[in-house]
Amino acid sequence: MHTKKKSWLFTTLVLLGISTELYGQKLVKSDTLFSNQTPLKVQLSYSNKDLNLKTNDSTFIQSSLVFFEKNEFKEIPVSLRARGNFRRKNCFFTPIKMKVKKSAAAETIFSGNTSLKMVLPCKNEKDNNDNIIKEFIAYKIYEIVSPYYFKTRRLEVDLNDKTHKEEKKYNLNGFLIEDDDKLAKRFDGKIVKRKIPSMAMDHFNSVNLSFFNYLIGNTDFSSSQQHNGKLLYYEKKIIPIPYDFDLTGWVNPSYGKGVINRLGYQTEKRKYIGFNRDRALFEEVRNHFKASKEDIFTLVNSFQTDFDYRYEFDAMLDYLKDFYRILESDKLFKRLIVSQAR
Repeated sequence: MHTKKKSWLFTTLVLLGISTELYGQKLVKSDTLFSNQTPLKVQLSYSNKDLNLKTNDSTFIQSSLVFFEKNEFKEIPVSLRARGNFRRKNCFFTPIKMKVKKSAAAETIFSGNTSLKMVLPCKNEKDNNDNIIKEFIAYKIYEIVSPYYFKTRRLEVDLNDKTHKEEKKYNLNGFLIEDDDKLAKRFDGKIVKRKIPSMAMDHFNSVNLSFFNYLIGNTDFSSSQQHNGKLLYYEKKIIPIPYDFDLTGWVNPSYGKGVINRLGYQTEKRKYIGFNRDRALFEEVRNHFKASKEDIFTLVNSFQTDFDYRYEFDAMLDYLKDFYRILESDKLFKRLIVSQAR
């Protein structure tokens, strides 16, 4: 790779090191890819059209991933396919499933991460990068309220789209999500493939997740159907773990306006969709979220300068404030959460 291209792609050095988990989480051992939360600068080249039309669960296109590690540029071969039925039909960019051969990942920050999800903006429009930051923040909020979560790492992506004769370049925000099997290995547990009734899952973690979904306005979720979520079997408990938070009131993307999801809910509307449990458990989770309030607001406010448009940040912050207005009012809590439980 030419020196000019290196300079164009990576304007600053990415310092890679081992850091602790953020915002009061217990210290856990972590691999380098996810322990460092500095946005990782990467370059990808592929045909966006081919990715959408010519890939499926078993068919991939070949590309290479360029990134910066230990004061040098590295390039590894990767296999890519599109993810998400809705976004294949409605988006310009789609989320990506990325596979890296073990031999190629060895002795790089990708060692041990041979299968990853890559999230990119949906539409090629002005607020696309802000939508990605909002979704990324939702993952980080879940890290505060639950020890059972998918690890994530922000990306700054230089995408060379080879769809046309002349490549078109895009500068995008994105992030990586660890693979299901990697998460299970972290807990010495297993990912459950079969359907499990919601009431058979761990009670506290199920209600805790339902409160989180209510916080971000996520009705495009079903733990029993494993829609936008996985089930972890750990210490004789079934624990639901969520992902994919773009079709929520929290992100509120243009492509979600008026969309009715598979559960029959309008995606941008905040509604409690959890199941009915003992009232004492609702109060326990309620107090848990109250105790996490300061950490959550600190987290959200730390991203203010990362937004391209201040109004996008303000709308997200107001959405969070409205959640706590409901949570902290006995009357609203009973009417909008407890009485709505299925």
